[in-house]
Amino acid sequence: MNHTTLTTLGKAVIQEEAKAIEALLERIDHTFEKACNIMLQCQGRIVVIGMGKSGHIGSKIAATLASTGSPAFFVHPGEASHGDLGMVTQSDVVVALSNSGETSEVLMILPVIKRLGIPMISLTGNPESTLAKASEVHLNIAVEKEACPLGLAPTSSTTATLVMGDALAIALLESRGFTAEDFARSHPAGALGRRLLLRIEDIMHKAERIPLITSGSMIRDALLEMTSKGLGMTAVVDGSGKILGIYTDGDLRRTIDHKIDVLDTPIDQVMTTTCTTIQADMLVEEALNIMDQKNINGLFVVDPQGLVVGALNMLDLLHAKAV
Repeated sequence: MNHTTLTTLGKAVIQEEAKAIEALLERIDHTFEKACNIMLQCQGRIVVIGMGKSGHIGSKIAATLASTGSPAFFVHPGEASHGDLGMVTQSDVVVALSNSGETSEVLMILPVIKRLGIPMISLTGNPESTLAKASEVHLNIAVEKEACPLGLAPTSSTTATLVMGDALAIALLESRGFTAEDFARSHPAGALGRRLLLRIEDIMHKAERIPLITSGSMIRDALLEMTSKGLGMTAVVDGSGKILGIYTDGDLRRTIDHKIDVLDTPIDQVMTTTCTTIQADMLVEEALNIMDQKNINGLFVVDPQGLVVGALNMLDLLHAKAV
């Protein structure tokens, strides 16, 4: 099979699945709104159930719900009928997935769900199916055809199910007023979590590790301080420790370009006085935004009186895995 044929087949699959997604738009109606309201009113957790490929999609939907402010978990229907259904309580909501709506392992646990009085939302491709009719709300995820040329492997149908699940999760996220910081709390190990939860005081250089020289020092003193502290910059402070300016690697290059004597020229003549500073309780995410907007690689941290209490650069953010 040649390269052109392979790419044509690949594009055909994407086009077919895109059509399946497009068809969902007209099904986002009052039934979708009702499903969202049921989940918003849930006092327990959202329990997602699905078998086979629907189970894999269900696991992803449950994970998305849980990470976006809607407590959820996935239960395999086969395991549910052998004891795991004990995890489901009357305060929960069940979201059942089945393209046919007739998956035996899912239908087997329906009587227990009904007996407990648990609200059930189903996502199927058959509104007349047993599962659809047994649900409080049915969301139609039917597709014209599978992207698989044999019409056997779940492809378009699983994509449609996943997208409908994402639509539910994000609608709930918006309704709950879920924020980026809320998201970070459930992702503390990820780069986003660190950026949104870490504060500058957690990663900044402190005390003797802060590159500092006093006003009146020579440029050579700044170079020695920058070299010994390794941040590519030094703060220039007055006798009380209040920041007056900074001197960076970039300033050094400009100093050399202008053939200024680095041995006997006071730092006050070449330092940058309009320096950007931050506070120790600021989030790392805020510092990253400032560095990006100002196109700078380092920042000094000051207290409310303008006294230097810390310093950091982009390498510190990389080491903290916040970038």
